Amino acid sequence: MQVRNMATLKEIQQRLKSVQNIEKITKSMKMIASTKVAKAQRGMESARVFGTASSTLFNSAETQAKPEDKILFVASSSDRGLCGGIHSSVSKATRREIAEKPSAELVILGDKPKAQLGRVVRNNIAISFNQIGKDMPSFEEASSIVDIIKEQGIEFDTANIIYNKFISVVSYEASTIPAYSEATFKASPNFAVYEIEDDVLANLQEFSFANGLYWAMVEGHAAEMCAKRAAMENATKNAGEMISKLTMTFNRGRQAVITNELIDIITGASAL
Repeated sequence: MQVRNMATLKEIQQRLKSVQNIEKITKSMKMIASTKVAKAQRGMESARVFGTASSTLFNSAETQAKPEDKILFVASSSDRGLCGGIHSSVSKATRREIAEKPSAELVILGDKPKAQLGRVVRNNIAISFNQIGKDMPSFEEASSIVDIIKEQGIEFDTANIIYNKFISVVSYEASTIPAYSEATFKASPNFAVYEIEDDVLANLQEFSFANGLYWAMVEGHAAEMCAKRAAMENATKNAGEMISKLTMTFNRGRQAVITNELIDIITGASAL
């Protein structure tokens, strides 16, 4: 009986040590995510200003997608995990959109959404990008992605960028930022008001696409950092609760062993 109890105590002690190590890791990851949240929110506010400017231009020109337009979907997320359902949010919204437009092509930013969407809409994927989300997204990174999409010959009338919209530090939701081709923007009812030349229009189209993509990437990054901090906070809390339970179980088991040993000693002394 004593041998079995000692073995059980040793197993509990080993498990307790493992959970304590996990708690240290999750607590460190929470602190790292907390330091990145403030930086991500500052970048998000700056990107929103430029992104809203492009949206205002299209709204003023009354640019709208037509039913017969060729649609391109861009699912914007990242490669990193341990951040709750941040990637599933984008993947689910993308699947709903593609269900309505089965012939649409899909561009994916990040390995996580690629793994989720590849099982369902593999035939729609035109190109994917990885190494996304390691640091704060930059406009140069967004511009490079747009350049590669253009070099691959992926054409569209309307591009819908699906991303996680930051609502607060504890909530986000999947949303869409539209970008339009030169022809679609040129066909806008109020396009003539701007008197844009053709060469400028081409540059404007590329800039607005990159600008919208940058906005989506930065805002998604801010939502991801907040979700990661919340996930690590919950993991640390769960580890703390498990440590308390294991400590109590270990103490009870050790007390039982000591009691049994005292009984044996007293019984042996009584026999003499």
